[in-house]
Amino acid sequence: QVQLVESGGGLVQAGGSLRLSCTPSGRTFDSVAMGWFRQPPGKEREFVAGITPSGGYTYYTDSVKGRFTISRDNALSTVYMQMNSLKPEDTAVYYCATCPYGAACRNPRFGGQGTQVTVSS
Repeated sequence: QVQLVESGGGLVQAGGSLRLSCTPSGRTFDSVAMGWFRQPPGKEREFVAGITPSGGYTYYTDSVKGRFTISRDNALSTVYMQMNSLKPEDTAVYYCATCPYGAACRNPRFGGQGTQVTVSS
């Protein structure tokens, strides 16, 4: 079981920005795709973004394209998600995941508590 530590969430006004970070432990980071998911209040957890092991390709759900950017620093074993132009509907608990079958992250492996993002209108 990979342990994942997510951080960077908080309360922000609509239109603001946040940067989430995730650091896994217990495995070789640069050999696995990574992804970000979120779970809005009362809803199912959903895919937000994914990134290949090298960082060369990224994938996004339509609702965040042009606003969110996933990136990774393999030297620091950290994956990031820069979130700009935040909207109230982005309010959710955000989780990172390892994605052993590719950056579309269809079979994610979670291992952290998530980080709360709240966007006020």
